[in-house]
Amino acid sequence: MKIHRDLKNFKAKNPVLTIGTFDGVHLGHRKIIARLHDLAKLRNGESVIFTFDPHPRKIVAPLESSLRLLTTMEEKIELFEQSGIDHLIIYPFTPEFSQLPYEEFVENILVGQIHTQSLVVGYDHKFGKNRKGDFEFLKSCADRLGFQIEKLDVLLMNESHISSTKIRDAIQHGDFETANTFLGYPFTLHGTVIEGQKLGRKIQFPTANVAASDPDKIIPGYGVYAVQVNIHQKTYKGMLNIGSRPTVNNNADHRSIEVHIFDFNADIYGEHIELIFFKKLREEQNFGSIEALKDQLAKDKTDTIAWFQRIL
Repeated sequence: MKIHRDLKNFKAKNPVLTIGTFDGVHLGHRKIIARLHDLAKLRNGESVIFTFDPHPRKIVAPLESSLRLLTTMEEKIELFEQSGIDHLIIYPFTPEFSQLPYEEFVENILVGQIHTQSLVVGYDHKFGKNRKGDFEFLKSCADRLGFQIEKLDVLLMNESHISSTKIRDAIQHGDFETANTFLGYPFTLHGTVIEGQKLGRKIQFPTANVAASDPDKIIPGYGVYAVQVNIHQKTYKGMLNIGSRPTVNNNADHRSIEVHIFDFNADIYGEHIELIFFKKLREEQNFGSIEALKDQLAKDKTDTIAWFQRIL
């Protein structure tokens, strides 16, 4: 996959293109990507994804603080790479670009610079200034400018259509059965291990405190989770607590992330860590004593190990 941060030297053979933010690169998105591949093969062309950095909402609503992303740009690049796309265009989304009329975007960029031969869009595609770029508008552009356009129907799973919004809601509620099914892969959080209060060490359950790699990355709701932990190119099982932290941190909603890694005792401050979420074990609780907390953590560990044994 070739990655393009601008269009100065962009060249593709008979480009078959789709455009969007693709947050999550979920199964609905991958239906579009699969169609790109089919059309590129049929028309002896190359598949192209056109996306943006930063996320458009950070530019058009800079004071808004509710943006929560399923995937960072680095994670999206990896998922696109895995999907076999030929070209990924990561276009700078600037205040000036946000004011560009969608018709000019199609005529000057999609056709004029990229030379798009075929455009594939999802069932709910609406983009550009004032969200003018819906399918009917694009169809009129295609007829006038000489490219082909296709709209794909909604992808249903268990009679529910897949969307990034539904996946975010499932993650916030700890419903990883739904979230991971709709994503097509387990929800993953990347971060760096930072200094914590080290209370876990005193009760024989040491934890690694994690600062998420992107402050806009969605953090699951409060509770205890069964997770897989990847660090130092090795994989471990663990149980993770998401709670409130009295001091401000850079994680979304200032949530604390603390993971107890089973059978692991190395010093990993400053190290990169990958957390893969599988199951919410319970809600966050307050305990009347340290002993009650230790008893519950022991039960959580037993439950986590038992859960992984059932699925593996």
